[in-house]
Amino acid sequence: MDDNHFAKNNICVQMGLSVDDDKYEFLSDVSKALAQAETELQETQAQIAENLETIKLLTPECDKLDYALAASSGAICGVIDVFLVGKPGESPLGNITDKWFENRTKDFAKLCGWDSKENPSVSSAIKFLEKKFKIPYDQRGAGDAASWIFNLNPKNHHFKSLAHNPSVLGLFFSILDQFANTSHFVSEGELISLQEADGKFELRGNNAISKLFCGFANWIGHLVSDTSGSSGSKGRGMGVPSPLWCWTNDVIAIKRKLKIPVSEFDKSVNNLALQIYEKGYDARFQTTQGIPVFINELVVRLMYSIRRFIKYISTTKAEERSLSLLWKTCEPFSNATVKRMLTVAHGTFCLIDVGDAVIRGFITGGGYFNVVEFVLRLNIVGIGRLSISLFGEMTRTIRKSDLTNEVYLLDRKTDIINYYIDGLKLLSNIYDDRSLINFIDDFEHSDFYLQAFAKSVELAEKRNVPEDKILRTKEDIDEYFVVKKNEI
Repeated sequence: MDDNHFAKNNICVQMGLSVDDDKYEFLSDVSKALAQAETELQETQAQIAENLETIKLLTPECDKLDYALAASSGAICGVIDVFLVGKPGESPLGNITDKWFENRTKDFAKLCGWDSKENPSVSSAIKFLEKKFKIPYDQRGAGDAASWIFNLNPKNHHFKSLAHNPSVLGLFFSILDQFANTSHFVSEGELISLQEADGKFELRGNNAISKLFCGFANWIGHLVSDTSGSSGSKGRGMGVPSPLWCWTNDVIAIKRKLKIPVSEFDKSVNNLALQIYEKGYDARFQTTQGIPVFINELVVRLMYSIRRFIKYISTTKAEERSLSLLWKTCEPFSNATVKRMLTVAHGTFCLIDVGDAVIRGFITGGGYFNVVEFVLRLNIVGIGRLSISLFGEMTRTIRKSDLTNEVYLLDRKTDIINYYIDGLKLLSNIYDDRSLINFIDDFEHSDFYLQAFAKSVELAEKRNVPEDKILRTKEDIDEYFVVKKNEI
């Protein structure tokens, strides 16, 4: 690369220069600047390689078969959701889930001292737990003052009572009600507090810490007792509200406490949540909806691992195989490919589920769209899981775009550093040739004056001294100084 290249491309190199006591000194010599530039070049190239590796990890490597398998899994699980989950009261899988919760309630009652020999029914276990974990906010409306104050009845009191909600705010109101012997309800967009809710209730504990622990234990124990309905329930009973719908109560309660007006939208959504709860949409049915979503998740990850396992066995020689490499090839958790397959699978599942819910909503609406029927059949768990996948896709896309731009800028930086290094090498060749500039030392030794003349001539040529100005022999030098002396 010659001088013309740097002139045409407007490339220059700056070297720091200091002046001290009429002496000039470079702040850094060419060799040091060259070493620093090469170090920076290596660091930049390493950063580029690291970013390219990250981009590769963020890029899914799905082929057509991967997409087909993922979509098939989503479609099969969608059919399971339509025909085996359905809606409360018409759900074959829901009946199995209800039975499972009943057995877990009995197991918990046994741990707390319930004797199942006398009466092994779930009603007996629930009644035992209700007595064991006594609370003041269990008004059911039947014969209670709450029945005519805010339309509380056995079908809705688990939903309207804030302390019965399986949420952080539900825990807060449970502790508050137990300490203050109160009961808080949400009804028609209003937060209602019932004072002296139970004259016989007394929170156990000798100090604030022990009372707080007892209050927490009572909340957990009473929620477990209500999971399969109350002790006097006929049939399925009204269980604990769905964690994904009781937030409608939380919004109203928080707004009322902060004296923020409750909008008609808040009331409408809360009323919709109450309606679907009264039709059996509780925590048990929410768990039922999670079954096909979990199957979909499991099948996709399993298919991914099986395909990669077969490929690993068929393409890797026996002597090169290792468990660590096998796991790295087949693990179905942290790579972009399996995450893309899950997005496709859950997207297909939700497409079938939403389509079925919309059709049922129109069929049962009698010419209008039945929102309650639609929500009863809409798999909220599947929608939530798809939302997580879509968020992950968006995050990875943004991250990949940022890294791609960064690699582009680093490539430009690499080009600039390379130009800089080329310039330094040119300077080193012209101005940092110590084998030539030591000719002054050679003049001090008469034996080396010939070599000194040769070095001085070569140095002058490198400095682009005009040909007629170069002193090539001792006579030229003598003549030069004689002329200078006469001029003086």
